Amino acid sequence: MLPMDNPVMSIEPTDSGGDNLEGEVMVERIKWCVKRISLGFDRWDDPHARGPGLYFVVERDSAAACAEPMGANRWLVENCPDIFSSLDALSETAEKIAFTCDGAVIINNDGTIEEEMVRIRQLSTAEREQNDSVPYAEWMGARHMSALENSTRAEILAAITLSEEDGRMTVFTDGTFTDYPRDELVKE
Repeated sequence: MLPMDNPVMSIEPTDSGGDNLEGEVMVERIKWCVKRISLGFDRWDDPHARGPGLYFVVERDSAAACAEPMGANRWLVENCPDIFSSLDALSETAEKIAFTCDGAVIINNDGTIEEEMVRIRQLSTAEREQNDSVPYAEWMGARHMSALENSTRAEILAAITLSEEDGRMTVFTDGTFTDYPRDELVKE
């Protein structure tokens, strides 16, 4: 398990073509949190256990036009109102919802986290035609396919998922993805 004093805020930004440092730090904090939750769950090999599942969307601009509420599923903003809250608060809140809620957690471009969890609408036919070379992988389920497709939207900086089936973390940006199978997270 990762120590809670991991210095995520000191991560050096990469040259990402103009995206700001805050956006990169938000993505790195989510990756750290997802990795910690995946490695902290010890029943991935149990066929009767449901693992934690997460879907985060980091906005570049508002994605409200392509989002719909997911019923009563909500992020606990009273415990963790923004991505820059303590890592303890972020990790504990994410772990709670990973086992009890479904839908995407929206992180606004200023770091605040939306209370209402959402379903991101599929791409329109025109959007799909523009992105017909999106590289789906055989292991992708609905959450991952949604994250991949939606990462092509201009208003989305990145999407990060945790698979409830096998603990893999995947980071989606600009219609591409970097996959971290659980056994590689230990090395990461």
